[in-house]
Amino acid sequence: MHRFSPSVGLPVPRRGVRGAGAVKPWPGPPPGDDDEREARADRARADREREAALRAAGIDLDPDHPAERSHLLATASGEEPHHHRAGMPADHPHPHHRSSPGDRPYIGIVGAGAVGTGLGVALTRAGWPVTAVASRDPARRERFQRLTGTGRAFAEPAPLLDEVELIILAVPDDVVVPLAGELRLYSGQALVHTSGLLGAEALGAAMAAGTQAGSFHPLVAFADVERAVEALHGATVAIDGDEELAGLLARMAEAVGAVPVRLPPGSKPAYHAAAVLSAGGMIALLDAVAELGRVIGLDEAGSLAVFGRLTEQTMANARALGIDAALTGPMTRGDVGTVLAHLAALDAHAPDAAALYRVLAEREIAIAERRGAIDPAAAAVLRASLAKAP
Repeated sequence: MHRFSPSVGLPVPRRGVRGAGAVKPWPGPPPGDDDEREARADRARADREREAALRAAGIDLDPDHPAERSHLLATASGEEPHHHRAGMPADHPHPHHRSSPGDRPYIGIVGAGAVGTGLGVALTRAGWPVTAVASRDPARRERFQRLTGTGRAFAEPAPLLDEVELIILAVPDDVVVPLAGELRLYSGQALVHTSGLLGAEALGAAMAAGTQAGSFHPLVAFADVERAVEALHGATVAIDGDEELAGLLARMAEAVGAVPVRLPPGSKPAYHAAAVLSAGGMIALLDAVAELGRVIGLDEAGSLAVFGRLTEQTMANARALGIDAALTGPMTRGDVGTVLAHLAALDAHAPDAAALYRVLAEREIAIAERRGAIDPAAAAVLRASLAKAP
């Protein structure tokens, strides 16, 4: 993972580098006004420990240096000719309100669901101008406008292009490519999607001369707007795309309190799979826990109260001790009888959870064997117990 500075400066010395494929975070504060920097100062202190951990892990902190100002702002000063869409007359309506060089661009968000609305609120509060939204759902459009103060709302994305400079597609992964195929950017505009799976190349169909493409994926669970906005502070945002645009997106990420990083080429599917396991996978596991909790008379809230503390303690142990050392339970002791009793209870009361237990137990056995808690013979006995039919 690579972390970039969106400002021009001297390279940070390379320390503990493991190779070009490592994750690199952007070092240093981005350019911005004094208020922004002061607001980030407290969070920056908390981030120093993370920086130290990254360096200790051998992560490459050598930055690239994209230009201070994105091409999507260049047309404001007449540095590039303004190109109209093919077939359009020279006097047709198009985005003439432009930000001044060095200012934040006018932003439009396509998609007013959880991610689009959460980003819209976060960016607005950070002082970035979100001036238009597009969504086919009237209720979502109205809510987005109410929460962000955005003045312009559209049912379709094409008219939004006439209002803004930076377009963010906050839509499902499977919609990104076909939607990009329906759009045609003006020279000086940039198009960004929020997919954790796809790269900037997914937007190729919308590109024209003088345009840029990128991606901006916050590693945040957007289940609730306010919780998501708060969770952006200290969260990772994976950025991809043209170098000048990447610098602007890094500034945007830092403005909402996040940590911008660039992933190694070709790694996004693995990155996104890890993210899904961390979020959706955890919810699936908690659902199984709640199902078993009902057997002992607990409702969902009761199960979360009782077993949630154990989950939180385990995460704290993993951070402090490492994953292998944090593993506890019958797999670390070779307790075959306990495992068989668990499987009998699961098969009787929660057969779907029994399948999940078996899959996770296989992984636990491998960890226990790897750290030397059990020998290969004990591991083989445990695996054999898991394979027994209910």
